[in-house]
Formats: sequence, structure tokens, C-alpha cells
Amino acid sequence: MPGTGKWGIGRRARRGMLVLAAAVLLPYAVTLAWNGSLAGYEGTAGFGGLGGNGLSGASRSGQRVYLSGRQGYVDEKEYLAAAVVSQIPMDYEMEAVKAQAVIARTWLYRQRDGSGQIVVEDPDAVYPDGAEQLRDGEHFPEYLEKAKQAVEETDGLVILCDGQLIEPLFHRASAGKTRAGDAAHPYLQTTDSSFDLEADGYLTIREWTPEEFAALTAGGGENGGSAGERLPDTLQLVSQDSSGYVAEYQIGSHIYTGDEVREMLSLPSSAFTLKLHEGNVQAVCRGQGHGLGLSQYGASHLAGEGLSAVEILNYYYHGVTVDLENISESYE
Repeated sequence: MPGTGKWGIGRRARRGMLVLAAAVLLPYAVTLAWNGSLAGYEGTAGFGGLGGNGLSGASRSGQRVYLSGRQGYVDEKEYLAAAVVSQIPMDYEMEAVKAQAVIARTWLYRQRDGSGQIVVEDPDAVYPDGAEQLRDGEHFPEYLEKAKQAVEETDGLVILCDGQLIEPLFHRASAGKTRAGDAAHPYLQTTDSSFDLEADGYLTIREWTPEEFAALTAGGGENGGSAGERLPDTLQLVSQDSSGYVAEYQIGSHIYTGDEVREMLSLPSSAFTLKLHEGNVQAVCRGQGHGLGLSQYGASHLAGEGLSAVEILNYYYHGVTVDLENISESYE
């Protein structure tokens, strides 16, 4: 999935979708960086009746994905099922898994080349034969079946903004609010996701000795402890965004972005605080992932409250439509 842009997604997300260069995706362990009224769902041709949590879409059977690193094709639905099972906990609510399937498809369709062929270049792309390696255990067969069902029941659905496929960033759990995007991502806006505070692993505390911390932040300026032997003399928050994520942080004489610090220290989130604790440096993090776009834990919570996949996507992505995209099949 998206492994591009200035935010990106998480490690498993990167494998699963070759995703963006950030969020927690996932899962979320090593994520990289990835207002107004909420857009409601508007019925469109091809959906038929959207009743309850049901989704329907025109069949897209026959689509194939070319894995250039393996020089071969796989079926689109099989690829998507493998991606979904690698990206989101499969014990989450079904409507949340369906929302993830639409996200995965949206990203995948962004990978079309000039001829309309879907091309995935990463040689480590998730594909059916490798899916089991990503999620071992006795429950894998049922997990994969659930993912296949989610893909089938959202067949052909993608997320569009002004008629264009969005960059569908997602993460495991926000710090309580999702983050606003930049001008290129107007559909990413601050959204309440306070239910994420109940997610497993929401609060993470990590600690380093002065020597360990200095080694991790070496090169951060003249006081950055380049020899890995002394603690930088300045640890100071410079700015943070309205959702509580660090925008800029000063370590020694150097000012980093919050995502740069998160990456340096291998933190699960850039919503963090640093402080001295009994002679060591302690980081307290909230949430998992970059905080942009859909919160997977939040999506599962909303599904439990009765929201459909379409409603969940419209909750986290603003001003979008979830619709069928007309895709040329001339490349088969």
C-alpha cells in the first residue's frame, strides 16, 4: 500500500501494500510518518441499495496484478485478500476489515501504468503464496477467508476525491484525534477518534541511558553526542499540531521533525514527550502510527456501533465518495 509521500505507513503495511513511506499500519510496530463537516454517503449507480452494513458492487473479475519483481501475474482479489490479512487485525469487526479492503484496492489501482495495467514493483509484495508467512498460526485459514469475504463484498469499490483516487493513508490507532493533511491531501482532516485511547498498546513508555540516547541521536548538531558518549544538552518541544503530534523537536542544537525523531528512536508514534527520568531519557508515546487517515482501531469501534464500511470511510476521509471506478480491461 502506500509507501510513498512524506508520511508513509507501517512496516507490515509497507509489505502488504508496498505502502506509503509511513503509519502503522502494521502492523503498526514501526510506522513512519502516513475540519469542516463530515461527508455523508451519497448513493450512486452500481451500488443498488446500501442497506444496513451491506455493500454491493459490479463484478471486477478478471483483473490481474503484475508483480514485476517476480515477473508474473496474480489475481487481483487474491492479492487484495493477502494484503488485507497482513494489514489489519483480523479479529476486528467485519465492517472495519471491509473498509481496509477498499483502502487496499484504492492504493492498488493507483499503481496502474500508462497502459492501464496494475503493476506492483516491490519484489517483496504480498501475494497469495506468501500470505501465510505474514500471519502464522492456527487461525490463518479463517483469517484469510474473512479477508476474501471483505474483498468480495466490496468488489470494485474505491475512494475518490474530485473524481481522483485518494492516497489512502491509515494507521493502527491515533493519539485521540487524527491529523490534518497538507494541501495535496484535503480529505485528511482532524477527526475525533477518542475511542483509540482504549486500544491495546495505546500508551508506550521507552527509556534509554544517556549513552544509548546519545548514540541514537548522534549527528544531531554540535551537542548531539557524536561520539555516542554524552547526552545532548537540549531536549525541547518546539511545536506540535492540533492533534497532539510533534511537529518539531530540538535535540542538542538540531531541530528535527517529529517523524524524524520517531524514526531515530524507533517510536510507535510521533505523539510523544521526552523527559529525564532517574538519570535516563524516557519517551512516552500515545497511539500507533502516523495518525493520518483511517484509524483501524477506531474503524473497528465504529463498526461495533453499527456503522458500515462506507460510513466509516466517510468518517475518516472528508469530502470523498466511495464508488466504483471505471477501469479499462484492455490490458488483460
